[in-house]
Amino acid sequence: MRILQIIDSLEAGGAESMAVNYANALAKNVAFSGLVSTREEGPLVQQLDGQVSYLHLNKKSAFDLGALFRLRNFVKMNNVAIVQAHSSSFFIAFLLKLICPSIKLIWQDHYGDSEFLNKRASLVFRITMPFFDGIIAVNQKLKNWSTEVLNFKNVIYLPNFSGVKKEVLPATILKGIPGKRIVLLANLRVQKNHFLVLEVARKIKEFYPGWSFHLIGKDFNDAYSRKIKNLISAYKLDEMFFLYGTRQDIGAILEQANIGILSSKSEGLPVALLEYGFHKKPVVVTNVGDISEVIKNRENGFIVNAEEEEAFYKAVAELISDDNLKITFGNELYKTVTENFSEGVVVKKYLNWLQSTILK
Repeated sequence: MRILQIIDSLEAGGAESMAVNYANALAKNVAFSGLVSTREEGPLVQQLDGQVSYLHLNKKSAFDLGALFRLRNFVKMNNVAIVQAHSSSFFIAFLLKLICPSIKLIWQDHYGDSEFLNKRASLVFRITMPFFDGIIAVNQKLKNWSTEVLNFKNVIYLPNFSGVKKEVLPATILKGIPGKRIVLLANLRVQKNHFLVLEVARKIKEFYPGWSFHLIGKDFNDAYSRKIKNLISAYKLDEMFFLYGTRQDIGAILEQANIGILSSKSEGLPVALLEYGFHKKPVVVTNVGDISEVIKNRENGFIVNAEEEEAFYKAVAELISDDNLKITFGNELYKTVTENFSEGVVVKKYLNWLQSTILK
């Protein structure tokens, strides 16, 4: 098989990470694995395996014909048979199909607001999806949306998986006291609900001095970001609440962490949760998207209803107070992730699906 991933950027994010994870994993399993970034590059380019063929299009608009023909030339030069378009890159894949009708198209839907699918526009998908041969949904709600709203037949739910990350130097050194660090892996976006974490941090400061919060994720320097920073100052959390921006050495960061958290109001299946599990971190997470498919409350972590501040705080406080529980949850989550959400498990299902439905 000869398979190409397309993604709009290689900035740090869930869809972007999965495009890289698929490209890297397939480099070990198929004859050709490539990745094209359409609009922007970014730090995730450093995570590409040396066996992955890479092209950046530098696309300037939705109908950038120069970028489209550069993509066509790359596809023809490498005899690509299957193009897997992630998130909004489906549109350039659709245009590619019009001038390369022999290729097979797959759309991987990473839509992050899966709790609010009733508000999602569908017209552009109804127009373009008939040109696609398959859809991969990263959670069950997205699969249902594709089958019920788009009336698409060949839809498969494949969970996200954690890929092996390259070591990036220099390594990030977390602030705060070793042994008392709580990490949140999430870009500074509204759906990630950092304000819940700020409220929890206020209580932790009062009752569990010395513990600190470490936010890893892209800072868009927008109104949401400014409000977070203003509240850090207003709540006098400057010595325990730290923002690091985008980082590529997630493994090194998590080795310094003691608890992982997710406070989202909406998710699919967050890659961050799988990273926590891969590094044996005990977690407190909100019950959105497919998180409950991974976390079973009090078995391999704590899962609370979204925006329930008191429940979230009590779960964090219980982990802080119980070292044995931290170890137990970390080991159990590692077992869950490696058995159900590992690269090998998901890629095997993916390749079987291609063989049986796309290449039949």
